[in-house]
Amino acid sequence: NMQDTRRSNAPTQMKKRPKVVNADDRAGQAKTFDPKTLPASVRQAATKAGVVQQAPARQRAAKQTSRICVCVRKRPLNRSEAGRGEQDVCRANSSSDMTLMVPKVKVDLTKYTERHNFVFDEVFDEHDTNEDIYERAAKPLVDTVFEKGAATCFAFGQTGSGKTYTMMGKPGLELGLYYQACRDIYDRLEPTQKIMVSFFEIYGGKLFDLLNGRSKLCAREDAKSNVNIVGLTEHAIGDVDSLCNLIDFGNTQRASGETGANKESSRSHAILQIAVKTIRTDKLYGKFTFIDLAGSERGADTMNSEKQTRIEGAEINKSLLALKECIRSLDQGHKHVPFRGSKLTEVLRDSFIGNCRTVMIANISPSSASCEHSLNTLRYADRVKELKEGKDGKDGKGSDSDNEWLGEAPGL
Repeated sequence: NMQDTRRSNAPTQMKKRPKVVNADDRAGQAKTFDPKTLPASVRQAATKAGVVQQAPARQRAAKQTSRICVCVRKRPLNRSEAGRGEQDVCRANSSSDMTLMVPKVKVDLTKYTERHNFVFDEVFDEHDTNEDIYERAAKPLVDTVFEKGAATCFAFGQTGSGKTYTMMGKPGLELGLYYQACRDIYDRLEPTQKIMVSFFEIYGGKLFDLLNGRSKLCAREDAKSNVNIVGLTEHAIGDVDSLCNLIDFGNTQRASGETGANKESSRSHAILQIAVKTIRTDKLYGKFTFIDLAGSERGADTMNSEKQTRIEGAEINKSLLALKECIRSLDQGHKHVPFRGSKLTEVLRDSFIGNCRTVMIANISPSSASCEHSLNTLRYADRVKELKEGKDGKDGKGSDSDNEWLGEAPGL
């Protein structure tokens, strides 16, 4: 009897009728995404029909004015990788979403695939050119230079993943970011302004001038907390071609060595500074800094190398970790930026404070043989930006700790 009384007193649940959505309502609920992922003809027809729409203007403006932009570029498989039967394990789902499929083997020798999803500001696949990367990522930095600010562009990734191709390009085939940025800077240069160029490297925690016979430099801090590089030479450049020749000469002076990952690996961070100055007062107006970071590697890749190579790898990974913390503090608006964590971040202090914008381009290899390197690169870039959208729980656990990445650094 008591059960009957409870049932009678309980409110009756009305079944919800399915909502009928007509064509007009469906058009109003158009999916919002980046229209650049569609071909031009499809984009025009879809926008006209109301099937898709561009992202809101406020959202686009917020993306363009962000102080930090993290991009990822996937290069195509080369002939040697295809000849060895290696598979493409990386897929760009959209202009901001990327999935890495890592082949694994269980204890009972059962093969399975572990999927890792990442979300970034920009994602470029093997079909995107250097011009696409420049237009979507690096070109807004030119505006920062002429707004009396400091612009910084990084290239990071495994050795052989396409960092130099992205920055330098290939003569007669494709222009690099160096050339395209210099071309736009010269086009916007006023008659009362001039361009001064300096090129140096950081090797083993020490600074060397690549345009002055690898003379040793010294970084010192003045009373105003500004870091000055004592002995660094600056050269006046009149056109883009002269600048490219100067960069090519500087690259021949960089320190390189052989590791287990690559026979000819860059063992130093190369820093190119393009400064716009006022002719009459010789004061700095704006600065564009390009940084070609040394190839990242794990300690397991240098087990057969000599002691000096392992020490170099430890210095490289230490500076990369310090750089990540500085960029993350910059994006989150922290009052304290740990720029003294390494010589690299100490020299680039003015790129982390004041009116500055930073673009970081992580280059990855799609080969199944390099999936662990690619995963480390993606996790590094993901920790810089700390985007939590589009991740699954498994990957969140895998990339949550910096100690895991520290353990890969030789000597740390």
